[in-house]
Amino acid sequence: MKRIYKILLVSGSIFFLVFMGCTGEGSSHNSKSINNNEQKGYPIKPVNIQNVKLTDEFWLLIIKTVQEKTIEYAITKCEEEGRFDNFLMAGGKMEGTVKGAMPFDDSDVYKIIEGASNSLISAPNKPLEKLLDSLINIVKTGQESDGYLTTWRTINPAKPPAPWVKVDEGKRWEFLFMSHELYNAGHMYEAAAVHYEATGKRNFLDIALKNADLMVKTFGEGEGKIQAVPGHQIIESGLIKLYQITKNEAYLNLAKYFLDNRGNPKNHELFGPYSQDHIPVIQQDEVVGHAVRAVYMYAAMTDIAAIKKDTAYNLAVQKLWDNMVNKKMYITGGIGARHDGEAFGDNYELPNLTAYNETCAAIGDVYWNHRLHNLSGDVKYFDVIERTLYNGLISGLSLDGTNFFYPNALESDGVYKSNRGSCTRQSWFDCSCCPTNVIRFIPSLPGLIYSKTNNELYVNLYASNEAVVALDNNSIQISQQTNYPWNGAVTIALKPEKESEFTVKFRIPGWSRNEVLPGDLYRYTDSSKAQPTLTINGEKVEVSIKDGYFEVNRNWKAADKIELNFPMEVRTVKANDKVEENRGKLSLEYGPLVYAVEEIDNPNFDAITISTSDEFTVQKEPILEGVNTITNNKLKAIPYYTWSNRGVGKMKVWLENKE
Repeated sequence: MKRIYKILLVSGSIFFLVFMGCTGEGSSHNSKSINNNEQKGYPIKPVNIQNVKLTDEFWLLIIKTVQEKTIEYAITKCEEEGRFDNFLMAGGKMEGTVKGAMPFDDSDVYKIIEGASNSLISAPNKPLEKLLDSLINIVKTGQESDGYLTTWRTINPAKPPAPWVKVDEGKRWEFLFMSHELYNAGHMYEAAAVHYEATGKRNFLDIALKNADLMVKTFGEGEGKIQAVPGHQIIESGLIKLYQITKNEAYLNLAKYFLDNRGNPKNHELFGPYSQDHIPVIQQDEVVGHAVRAVYMYAAMTDIAAIKKDTAYNLAVQKLWDNMVNKKMYITGGIGARHDGEAFGDNYELPNLTAYNETCAAIGDVYWNHRLHNLSGDVKYFDVIERTLYNGLISGLSLDGTNFFYPNALESDGVYKSNRGSCTRQSWFDCSCCPTNVIRFIPSLPGLIYSKTNNELYVNLYASNEAVVALDNNSIQISQQTNYPWNGAVTIALKPEKESEFTVKFRIPGWSRNEVLPGDLYRYTDSSKAQPTLTINGEKVEVSIKDGYFEVNRNWKAADKIELNFPMEVRTVKANDKVEENRGKLSLEYGPLVYAVEEIDNPNFDAITISTSDEFTVQKEPILEGVNTITNNKLKAIPYYTWSNRGVGKMKVWLENKE
């Protein structure tokens, strides 16, 4: 049977995926009352991307690359590999066998929808909205009448697309450790929530709610229900998002049930540390196992801590975070040392050449740290977010938007390869979770810049933008101008609707406070004497640094102008001696950026050494879309995130200390 959808290129860059025979209208789900999707339970609220217009030369370029190239590219790849066909075959609209190599291929489609929906929140786009209607119609076709939706099992439950998915009778929920039935659902819920927020349409939300209602009927305590937990976490945070929209307590309760029963042998046969299912979550104090599964779970645990005011969950996530940041995090913010199991290693196990640092793990870690900041306001969480964003996260996407890193190594010999690449970027993967995760995350990035309480404004990240923030009884227009991360000068104009007193907390980046990361895993080899400064309307303000912020409480007036300066200089970094591989080595940083040396710039690559007394020159160069390079008579270094954009070659972040 021939395909009954076609792909058309329109307007030079937008793909229409037209499913012939199905409309783009939303449906109704009358049993639910829909409310605004807010982060209920958190004392600090992020400022929605709808209210933040990014004008930044650094981040806007990356976001536009994703919107204009990566989304289109991923849709083409999904079409080539049969992602859309699977939904149609599941719905009886096509004949054939399951296409693709993974049981979670459905989730790639959901993540594309989520990323495109985040783009719609930032700026209305009718062609893009129609594209999403087409995608959603294809998804709906694959949903069974009771709400079940995992295409490979509907098409042929006896033949999973991956040999490691074990089936006996081919029943639903038969092998939750690796079937990814609940994982697929979680990504669907997350995407449906964002799409609803972006468009107000219920067409995708209703699909998600129908599936979530099936989950509530199927899992948990009670007669006839299955007592089990998912092998790969994310359904928990997805259910919580549906709860935040609908106020349906059943979704929240099921999410907590899944978390509460991890590590409970009376509930199910345990999956072990790989899936963080070895002991109950509130007893876990070391990050172990598959890094992506872990941070998705920790994010949901933080949601429960906030919504339920659960002190045991709160204590657990604090201990887990401390272990990760103090003993298991790379200088780039990357997490997950081992290729085997895509997992955290032992404490201080941080190899460079064989580092895994999956792009998805970096994304999940940002989601988790954002929740932790919303819960506490502690500056340390945004220090981790900033380091991850500028280094170990965007390194996963090539400058042209169509090549990717799955692992993000800190060294390359130009030869070493894992099953999903290490020494060079790939055009796609058999497991394509990272490219589509980049798509879902990057357009949401403006939502990290500001957050608020009733009478406080947090300035978390520095990027040029125009924003509107509603505080109690006042609306604040914000204009931020900066060339960050290339220099540390920031100008912010505040224009409150009416003159009033409120507090603004300007985050002083960790690197500007002489802190590489919270804790003692890394340290600068010297203390910078150049201190951050703040002026208001041209006058220097002697304001003390309070908990990592310039905290300014005053009667703000229209056109108040704040100037911040975070002096940047080349810094050398030393790892804790317990990190065996980095003993006797140093790395280079400038502002929030970690630097690397590549063979293409350094013919003497294998002989490069540095010392704490070396002097360097920083200059803007036209290479790699315009970056600051660090040079001296021995080396040229580039921002780590840009490496492997000029062919295969050697690379290092950690360099021998010649002293």
